[in-house]
Amino acid sequence: MRLLLAIIIPPFVFFTINRPLQGLFCALLWLTVIGWPVAAIWAIYSLSQYRNDELRREMDYGRRYGRY
Repeated sequence: MRLLLAIIIPPFVFFTINRPLQGLFCALLWLTVIGWPVAAIWAIYSLSQYRNDELRREMDYGRRYGRY
């Protein structure tokens, strides 16, 4: 769902992953016709980094408490 949102409305992705300042800058970029593809690519990249960070946190939690 967030991936589709990143392609259609890139600034909203930044607000859903708790990065409001980047969301505002992305909104300014998104409003220009030339900047829309750049904003979409940036939102997709940031979303993938956010997912990787979540996975790392889960793995660290598992190691710390003897799950793995």
